[in-house]
Amino acid sequence: MARAAGARGRPRRRGRCGRCGRCGRGALLACAAWTAGWVLAAALVLRAHPGVLSERCTDEKSRRILAALCRDYEGGALVGDLCEDLCAAGRLRYRRCLYYERGKKVLQADWRGRPVVLKSKEEAFASFRPLSLLEGPAEEGGQDFPEAELLLLVAGEVRSALGLELPASGLGALWPGRRGPRRRGQLASLWALLQQEEFVLFSLLQDLSRHALPVLGSCGHFYAVEYLAAGSPRHRALFPLDGAAGASPGGRGQAKAVSDIALSFLDMVSHFDNDFSHRLHLCDVKPENFAIRSDFTVVAIDVDMAFFEPKMREILEQNCTGDEDCNFFDCFSKCDLRVNKCGAQRVNSNLQVICDKIFRHWFASTLKSSAISFQLQLQLREAVQECADPGGLAGNPQRAAPKVFWKLQRLLRATLRELQEAEKATPGL
Repeated sequence: MARAAGARGRPRRRGRCGRCGRCGRGALLACAAWTAGWVLAAALVLRAHPGVLSERCTDEKSRRILAALCRDYEGGALVGDLCEDLCAAGRLRYRRCLYYERGKKVLQADWRGRPVVLKSKEEAFASFRPLSLLEGPAEEGGQDFPEAELLLLVAGEVRSALGLELPASGLGALWPGRRGPRRRGQLASLWALLQQEEFVLFSLLQDLSRHALPVLGSCGHFYAVEYLAAGSPRHRALFPLDGAAGASPGGRGQAKAVSDIALSFLDMVSHFDNDFSHRLHLCDVKPENFAIRSDFTVVAIDVDMAFFEPKMREILEQNCTGDEDCNFFDCFSKCDLRVNKCGAQRVNSNLQVICDKIFRHWFASTLKSSAISFQLQLQLREAVQECADPGGLAGNPQRAAPKVFWKLQRLLRATLRELQEAEKATPGL
């Protein structure tokens, strides 16, 4: 959900063969490749750029959307483990509309006394591409669908969404589970969810990452995740600190909270870079796309613009006439002018962007706490500058990232030690 994007390339003027219709096969293929690049870029921009095709978010429309969802459930078209609570038992209650963007609906609700967020990429269940196996009449298909074929279809959707080739054993989080009397509705609902990249990513990270939201359940094409208050530039510390452990008002309390959150950001960077079979790239880094738990753990709450390495390479490898054409939001590549093609390798890093867009806000000036020595604050400010500035990393952020990562971690831990020592010396200040 990025607010701005780099250019993806410039349309070329039609030459003589374009005017006269005498293009050869090679020119046609080149033209098709160029057009495909533009189509991919435009689709991704629309997927991430808020406000481009947004509509007014209202309670009245949100309630109508959920009412239509329940009608489809009652008619047997869709199912889900949250449908009964939403449509019959009254244990999942709509609270307010959070936002609509280009068809995507994001609503807040209370589920058994717990705040949750309901999300769907599209408003209506019928807007999703149907599963081909279900296109025949229900009485002909019965409940017997070939499991091997279903697994292949699910794996294909994961490959399309994330660029990952997963074996059947790796699809457990997405598999519809036990067969039931509403098998057709079960499979139709799964198919609608699989067409939503964020759902697929959150589901696969469910038991693998404390830095991603778990999927709590679903009803048809809507899925529920935990509600956490998002960050915002309006907050002095970028994130709301109310209820966070140890985040007492005042300079010392905020300095400790900021240091803990920064360390969690570093943990997330290391986790996304190293703990999966492919690096997970964050291409839209801003406070609004993250939240913090009460223990200061950073959580990615919007991953519409997060891509594993294979998908990242596919996105970056586009036509170009200069490096500026190879900037995809916060993920940059370089233009090879010999072939007018962007490199598939990202040249900046998650760490660099987080230093630039998050850490600079905190550490560009002092932490406003006399408990931290001026020398330590200066070292921290210089380390953040070194991390955020590509030139300061000898032109190769990816190679230099480990060195500056460890430097930042060491300085942040030293900051916490100084704050703890000051607390012991003068408690309550």
